[in-house]
Amino acid sequence: MFELHERLAADTHSLGRSALCEVRLMNDRTWPWIILVPAVCGIREIYQLTADQQAQLLKESSALSKGMMELFEGDKMNVAALGNMVPQLHLHHIVRFQDDPAWPGPVWGTQAPVPYSDEELELVIEKLQPVLELLALPSI
Repeated sequence: MFELHERLAADTHSLGRSALCEVRLMNDRTWPWIILVPAVCGIREIYQLTADQQAQLLKESSALSKGMMELFEGDKMNVAALGNMVPQLHLHHIVRFQDDPAWPGPVWGTQAPVPYSDEELELVIEKLQPVLELLALPSI
């Protein structure tokens, strides 16, 4: 049975499920940052997914990337599956801006996360609804 890694659960907010993935919002309001976590047990790498699962992950990642870029009008979409700290396969989708605090470098290690307040979280989830609909997610 699939279980979300404890670090991902602690650092993110649930946005629901897509056909393949848990969809999670990183609890850092510095960047629009969503993580897709394929709901498949024991997977660390994309190549470990079946061919159908790989195709579904690409479809979901592409839809999410396009939707986030259109919504937030970013300069660059960063998509990464590092897994150095959390072994469970997960793909980061981070909208980047040329004036963001880490540009042009990676977001990791630049600054401590800036958590959402309850009100900010509610607002960003509402703003993300059109993007979540691209993934056929129910409203939360």
